[in-house]
Amino acid sequence: MASCGSSSTKEVPLGIDPAMEETYVSQSKLLKEFTSIASIDKAWIFKPDSGGKGSQAMFSISQTNLLANKRRKQILSAHISKETDHSVNFQWAPFPVEMTGVSIMVPSASGSKLLVIRNSENESPTQFEIWSPSQLEKEFHVPQSVHGSVYSDGWFEGISWNSDETLIAYVAEEPSPSKPTFGGLGYKKGDSADKESGTWKGQGEWEEDWGETYFGKRQPALFVINIESGEVRAVEGISKSLSVGQVIWAPLAEGLSQYLVFVGWTSEPRKLGIKYCYNRSCALYAVRAPFSESKAKELQPKWSNVNEDSDLVNLTPSISSAFFPRFSPDGKFLVFLSAKSSVDSGAHSATDSLHRIDWPTDGKPCPSANIVDVIPVVMCAEDGCFPGLYCSSFLSNPWLSDGCTMILSSVWHSTQVILSVDVLSGSVSHVNPNDSGFSWNVLTLDGDNIVAVCSSPVDIPEIKYGCLAEKTTTSYSWSWLEVSSPIARYSEKIRSLLSSLQFSIMKIPVKDVSNCLTKGSREPFEAIFVSSNKKNDTCDPLIVVLHGGPHSVSLSSFSKNLAFLSSLGYNLLIVNYSVRNLASFFSVSLFTMVELGNFFPEAHWDLVRKHCNLFQGKLGPRDVNDVLTAIDHVIGMGLCDPSKIAVVGGSHGGFLTSHLIGQAPDKFAVAALRNPVCNLALMVGTSDIPDWCFVEAYGSQGKTSFTETPSSEQLTLLHSKSPVSHIHKVKTPALFLLGAQDLRVPVSNGLHYAKALKEKGVEVKIIMFPNDVHAIERPQSDFESFLNIGVWFKKYC
Repeated sequence: MASCGSSSTKEVPLGIDPAMEETYVSQSKLLKEFTSIASIDKAWIFKPDSGGKGSQAMFSISQTNLLANKRRKQILSAHISKETDHSVNFQWAPFPVEMTGVSIMVPSASGSKLLVIRNSENESPTQFEIWSPSQLEKEFHVPQSVHGSVYSDGWFEGISWNSDETLIAYVAEEPSPSKPTFGGLGYKKGDSADKESGTWKGQGEWEEDWGETYFGKRQPALFVINIESGEVRAVEGISKSLSVGQVIWAPLAEGLSQYLVFVGWTSEPRKLGIKYCYNRSCALYAVRAPFSESKAKELQPKWSNVNEDSDLVNLTPSISSAFFPRFSPDGKFLVFLSAKSSVDSGAHSATDSLHRIDWPTDGKPCPSANIVDVIPVVMCAEDGCFPGLYCSSFLSNPWLSDGCTMILSSVWHSTQVILSVDVLSGSVSHVNPNDSGFSWNVLTLDGDNIVAVCSSPVDIPEIKYGCLAEKTTTSYSWSWLEVSSPIARYSEKIRSLLSSLQFSIMKIPVKDVSNCLTKGSREPFEAIFVSSNKKNDTCDPLIVVLHGGPHSVSLSSFSKNLAFLSSLGYNLLIVNYSVRNLASFFSVSLFTMVELGNFFPEAHWDLVRKHCNLFQGKLGPRDVNDVLTAIDHVIGMGLCDPSKIAVVGGSHGGFLTSHLIGQAPDKFAVAALRNPVCNLALMVGTSDIPDWCFVEAYGSQGKTSFTETPSSEQLTLLHSKSPVSHIHKVKTPALFLLGAQDLRVPVSNGLHYAKALKEKGVEVKIIMFPNDVHAIERPQSDFESFLNIGVWFKKYC
């Protein structure tokens, strides 16, 4: 008799199709190889104090650690020397150094000191370390009673050394507020220790946060640490309604207190989600820094915009958005980026503008300073001309030696490019080679030379060195050199697979241009096409890849996950359905109402409003038509088998994916959706960005008609613009990948839609990631997500 506890059949893990188990095995091995490729995150350059030749470079690289479910951070150093034949030699350290437990690392301007911050994962103190080139010089532990974790999010984050490198300004969570204490007799007056016998701490009043990825994070506040004594002081005089970030030191004026300049976001009337949202109003402020008392008593200014108790000065009261402040090397002017076109229109990402303030010669910040437009919002660029600024970051020191030319990275249609900007004349020049379709990103400057990284969908990131070749009174030019780097090493299998692929950036003609109002909307939009470079008698199956936003763009840069899907034997069609004019709005590649008002003469404002009304409520039809047009374009070129088309998208890309399988149910063999927007009427009451639902459905009117309590008529309209309104037509097998902690598109949105598909008999698979937010980017979740996409597509396409 067989034992009751034995089994002769092998148990297949939950969610694994037994017929596809071998596919899981092979694809997981391949994905693991792609996942192990290192990323180049940041770089710094230092000149030796001894006056020796060359420079010292430090590169921050990261690599996925799947077993630990974290990303390993490493530092790799190199000595850069220029040879007599005008070549450049990078002498790399033999091994990188792993930065275990490091949250942030910021070298001083001179390169003689390095700040290392280690945030605690519990209620332990935050650790500050000051390193010299040879050893740890100082170590300070800042308790939670002073402040919480230092912000390292890339948005509120701001760490700045002062000029003599004795003080560091930074942004951290304010200390935890006192909470009510209860005991055997009820409420206990006064504060008491957290673990006092016979008592417990209540919750107190709920504190609103900034939504997605900021859940549980306390208000960002400004602090300064003295690295000689370890003393930490909170910066006083900042309103509690301001969340602060991106702090820098203002130039020091002889005999005066020194000021800090920072970005402030107001929480009035409430905090809406800020991650990926450039449409949140913000301004630049100046405030006196602690530890820098004046040697000469100043008279109290009496400006109208100044708090007399604190001297908090709003530097940009006349503009709705100001961030990424940078002082010129001589301290004579302050440059900053603005997303005013996003704030004024409601679009989450639109064309940026660059501005300049001449800093007062007496060192006293002035709220009435004139704001000079360096690069205004670009309306409709001529073909091949500068399309406007689209920047996600600035270098901490972006200046060339002339003191007025900045080097920065910006999106240019489907690529990212490096630009030089003369902030006095407003002249903009293209820096990197522009004939390859690759995307470029500046890492750091070596004097007037540039260290950058470039990549493509089929080429992993490589370091490039731009040598200044020519300098005139009006322009610069660079020659670009290859840099042999150990960071770019990968397996022979990956090399072979990538070498068999090619890519191009396609221009997709617009259908029915008679309905297009402006010249910009009649222009072709772009799609990145990745395919095999080997001639086949039949077409490989096609995956249509859709970006989120919708006010964003997919770039021609390397993506490990998309390279993995390409290597499985799929062509990719990465559609930039809104790239005709990223300042656009309503997902129709046209201007926002604000921009149309600038484009047309003042007398035609009524006409402008009527034209804008033509495009309100077009969410769904317009972007769907763009994608279908792109698909028909590659079918017409003989590059796609119409019976083998898959589609994948996340967030608004998921919204578009679910619209496509509903509006074109016979077009797609299979679909995958990552945290998709499926029902705007459901999302508006649960998302951290309910205003987005109104703006996308109503257009410009949505910014003013948004309410936390939508009417039945408004809910009906939101439902009608949603993919769920087409669910009765869907028959495409669909994979749903959902983050349970998503505050942007709460899990109920996709889950409700997936359950409804199951109810009507559509093949559905749902994978829930219990600890992931909107991006589903924790290493193990990201890995399992794209592995399942690969296997799911292989099953049906």
